[in-house]
Amino acid sequence: MPRSCADPADIAACRALLCTGSRSFFAASLLLPRRVRDPATALYAFCRVADDAIDLGDDPQAALAQLRDRLDAAYAGAPVQNPIDRAFAATVAAFAIPHALPEALIEGLAWDAQGRRYESFPALLDYAARVAGGVGVMMALIMGARDGATLARAADLGVAMQLTNIARDVGEDAQAGRLFLPRDWLVAAGIDPDGFLAKPEFSTALGTVVARLLVEADTLYLRAASGITRLPARCRAGIAAARRIYAAIGAEVAAAGHDSVTRRARVTGGRKAMLALLAVPDTVRGGNLHAPALPANAFLLSAAAAAPYTPEPNAVEKLLTLFERLDRAQLEGERLSA
Repeated sequence: MPRSCADPADIAACRALLCTGSRSFFAASLLLPRRVRDPATALYAFCRVADDAIDLGDDPQAALAQLRDRLDAAYAGAPVQNPIDRAFAATVAAFAIPHALPEALIEGLAWDAQGRRYESFPALLDYAARVAGGVGVMMALIMGARDGATLARAADLGVAMQLTNIARDVGEDAQAGRLFLPRDWLVAAGIDPDGFLAKPEFSTALGTVVARLLVEADTLYLRAASGITRLPARCRAGIAAARRIYAAIGAEVAAAGHDSVTRRARVTGGRKAMLALLAVPDTVRGGNLHAPALPANAFLLSAAAAAPYTPEPNAVEKLLTLFERLDRAQLEGERLSA
């Protein structure tokens, strides 16, 4: 597994950003080995600033154009001179992360900027694949996973987390004029989507839609469990903890009667620590590794499979190579002295 050559000061800046802006990731990342935690921190920091550029900026279209330029510059080896972009550029180079994966994230953010609505659950999965499934694949690549089955489960985990986020943020999103719940689900529950957006209020009918979304998320969390067992041993606890923490957010929504309009579910720092400890058994069991990949994630897996990658020799291979060189040098010395 290669090491990112990012400057430690740049990684520290990324970590400081995530400490307040992505607390669930930050908590779970503490269980990852440093050689994974540092590049993963760089990756998540870039994703965080990209998301904030669209959500918090005054001109989303200009922000999108700038993000695409920053992405291209990072892949050209000439990143914008700030700690986040420099660390991200070092990470994608070190781990051969294909351009198509972070590009998919920016496409999903463009859909946000357009205010796109999702008529069906498959359409919502297309969105979740872009803003989260690709991040799951990139994380797996950083950990050294390259086989299709493991990457499919990593994409499942990313999508599950995004579905949880959507279920948690229904009211907050509606107040901002955003609606991610599938419109056909809302209509089937007797809810007028446009009427809900005009006046966001919780109802029992809305709770059934949120519950339905969380069931889909839980199905993907279960599928993802088997992929965790295929990661390097020292990486499993961190990813299992992230899985547990995000699933717990969904459980908090359910415990409130699936009301995510009048309240926002949170998992306390103490409970996150407890969930991280409980996640240890998750690293050895669960799920179906060879379940078919979600169709929405297929293009991400194809991009990862097509990426050229030469793994760094492991310690044993390096040692054998060293011995071979010493043997050749000794033979050459004997030949010259004869």
